[in-house]
Amino acid sequence: MNDDTWKVPEIAVAVDLAVLTVLADSLQIMLVERGIEPYLGTQALPGGFLSSVDESLDAAAERELTEETGLDPVGLHLEQLHTYGAPDRDPRQRVVTVCYLAFVPGLPPPVAGGDARSAAWVPTKTALHPGTELAFDHKKIIGDAVERTRSKIEYTTLAAAFCGPEFTVTDLRRVYEIVWDEKLDPRNFHRKVTGVENFLVATGTQTTRQGGRPAALYRRGPARLLHPPMLRPAAPKPDASQTS
Repeated sequence: MNDDTWKVPEIAVAVDLAVLTVLADSLQIMLVERGIEPYLGTQALPGGFLSSVDESLDAAAERELTEETGLDPVGLHLEQLHTYGAPDRDPRQRVVTVCYLAFVPGLPPPVAGGDARSAAWVPTKTALHPGTELAFDHKKIIGDAVERTRSKIEYTTLAAAFCGPEFTVTDLRRVYEIVWDEKLDPRNFHRKVTGVENFLVATGTQTTRQGGRPAALYRRGPARLLHPPMLRPAAPKPDASQTS
């Protein structure tokens, strides 16, 4: 290639945040209402451009999280989900965005700031519904975030990150059921999670709810990987009589 004719393309770099929590018996994601064009007034993931050539991606993600939602990134589980760079994903110019995935236990309603008019927790089923309009390619990003979450709680202890500091096995099972959108057998689940070394640490205390049977309280242990993994229930096989 002739160096005299080749030019470095002008590409902007941004970060987006897929912040997930379990709230009101559903897996929810934080969305903001855009206060600027493009997609003025449309719901979107919080995020924005790097503020300078010296700002790192991690720093930009933490800054945008605080500016657009008021949440403190300290103590949150943040990891890179994927890089999205389709040429037409942003009508302004070529924009490559790095999406960060965050898992948090129940938090108070987010407070909008920066370029966001409002911020709110939205059930992922609502966000992914065909009738829901989202800015840019954020519906695809949310779908990827949900699938990554479902996969990660199979082989890591991350499901406990959706619980409070102390929780029961039933609380943890509800997280799995909500994220996977599957009902699980309580006894089998209890046997599996309590059999994984250093997944759960008993606090030595119990809780009762509405006069029910006392339940042991646990906290998240030091383990980060599950051996063996907690595999999702197998999808039901189609009825052969209905597939012919």
